[in-house]
Amino acid sequence: MEIPSTHIDILDKKSFAHLCTLMADGSPQSSPVWVTRDGNTVVVNSAEGRVKDQNVKRDARVAVSVTDPDNPYRALMIRGRVVRVETEGADSVIDGLAKKYMDVDIYPFRQPGEVRVTYFIEPTRVSVMGQ
Repeated sequence: MEIPSTHIDILDKKSFAHLCTLMADGSPQSSPVWVTRDGNTVVVNSAEGRVKDQNVKRDARVAVSVTDPDNPYRALMIRGRVVRVETEGADSVIDGLAKKYMDVDIYPFRQPGEVRVTYFIEPTRVSVMGQ
């Protein structure tokens, strides 16, 4: 499933996304996240052991919603699957996201012993709102 060219730019902006994962009991869990993309693949970064990390590793089904920061009536809603989970290179990904969102070269909130992890989300259903 392709993200429409009319809305893919939302992922390139300083747009805050909400990543929804599934708890073990099937209930939804939503977290605000920084987001980027690799082509049509949505990319999110977190740390190992967090709730969303545990959820994604148990059940790869996720949803991501992103609102255009320049027009709150324009949005992108994606349902998909985490097709890759990587720790290698994840520190560079979070540093790139820190540059995008905070204009700093190094992610400033890293915790001692923290292992960063990157999730690559392949869209299976895409909806858009606005023009």
